[in-house]
Amino acid sequence: MEWTAWFDAPEYEFARQVLQRGIATIYFVAFLSSHNQFPALLGERGLLPVPDFLAGFGRLRRPTLFSWRYSDRLLRAVCWAGMGIAATIVLGLPQLGPPWVPLLAFLALWLLYMSIVNVGQTFYGFGWEMLLLEAGFIVAFLGSDQTPPPRTILILLAWLVFRLEFGAGMIKIRGGREWRDLTALYYHHETQPMPGPLSRQAHLLPKPWHRVEVLGNHFAQLVVPFFLFAPQPLSSVAAGIVIFTQLWLVATGNFAWLNWMAILLAFAAVSDPVVHAVIPAIPLDWHPAAAGTSPDAGAAATGSQAQTAWLVVVLLATVLLVVLSYRPIENLFSHYQLMNASFNRWQLGNTYGAFGTVTKRRIEIAVEGTLDADPDDTADWREYGFRGKPGEVRRIPRQWAPYHLRLDWLMWFLPLRTVHEEWFYAFLAKLLEADRPTLRLLRHDPFDGARPRWVRARSYLYRFATRKEFRATGQRWIRIPLHESIPPLSLPPGG
Repeated sequence: MEWTAWFDAPEYEFARQVLQRGIATIYFVAFLSSHNQFPALLGERGLLPVPDFLAGFGRLRRPTLFSWRYSDRLLRAVCWAGMGIAATIVLGLPQLGPPWVPLLAFLALWLLYMSIVNVGQTFYGFGWEMLLLEAGFIVAFLGSDQTPPPRTILILLAWLVFRLEFGAGMIKIRGGREWRDLTALYYHHETQPMPGPLSRQAHLLPKPWHRVEVLGNHFAQLVVPFFLFAPQPLSSVAAGIVIFTQLWLVATGNFAWLNWMAILLAFAAVSDPVVHAVIPAIPLDWHPAAAGTSPDAGAAATGSQAQTAWLVVVLLATVLLVVLSYRPIENLFSHYQLMNASFNRWQLGNTYGAFGTVTKRRIEIAVEGTLDADPDDTADWREYGFRGKPGEVRRIPRQWAPYHLRLDWLMWFLPLRTVHEEWFYAFLAKLLEADRPTLRLLRHDPFDGARPRWVRARSYLYRFATRKEFRATGQRWIRIPLHESIPPLSLPPGG
């Protein structure tokens, strides 16, 4: 229909493919992470059991399939269903049908993962959880190969990138002085939650380069997002800058799927002609439905009715998301800007932001156990090894993102808040029991499945070794003992 030409954006077909398949891939990773970690962290015998959480709050106000009943078996079924649906979208199967099919597939991912997040407590209290939920809901309305991408949905995805980037930029300007005096990157690569294999090299770069990094960050987050709404090719250039800066963060750290989501969402502003100009191997008319056929009159009428119905659904979703944008806009320009907050139970129209202040020192909590009866300093204390957080001083940090190691992330927060967290004492108790699901979350159990008599927590100051120190010792980290954070604990008799 000619009167709907404004609604169609056929020149963004490549963007749609990247958005649908890419975000489905992140959903797959998120469900896989939950399948592997949720039962030990939050399951029936987890550190913060969901049944206890539900019993304490009665029926939750936030929607979740587990409101009526939780079991580890049901949780795993939800994860497997989510991974299965996500895999079909990655393969492009729902996109072959009418637009209702990928719509229902993405809404199913959104509802299934929201069910997990809403009972995930502190282990799911990260901004990228709500980012994935909101992105999954919006991308659901991108349609299928039988319809051109809807322009309003692409604009809303660009608006999501704007909130993500500009919100992070504003929280930094309003936050620690280190962002304003350009010294934040003197510390960040070293003190970030989970360094990657290149984090030390990034930290050891000259300080003038770190100042350039901060200036580049301010430009990318405070100036560039406005150009996502500019005419082509400016919007594609703006998206390219976002993608480039996010790739630098991917290379120098482990922020679960936060950076990958920003990269994928930025493609909402990248048009097919720009893609073809950058990568000539990708043709302008590669979309399988672009050629089309000449339908008969009956099929045309049916198709027209379906297109009208689809237009109405997309416009209703657009109006809903525009209305929900009022609170995020208000928050962006508030002196009391909230970071990573949702204003409704469906986690749509959220506000985002990260690292308003940068930690200047890296304090790590090491967990140790001993088989000795007397837990004094002469005992044979052995340290548990975590998968992602720093421990052994010679070990190269691994690249985990977009996979999310939830226990390791929470361990980073402990010294910033308090070690006397309910979940951490539950974790120590599980180590005393040699609980196998808990031990599987770790990289190394020094007792090979045996029960330690005592466990304790000690704090250390960590910093990256200089090049000279590394050549002399082979250590990538220098660590200095600070104090005993939690004295030796044991199970009660008969425990």
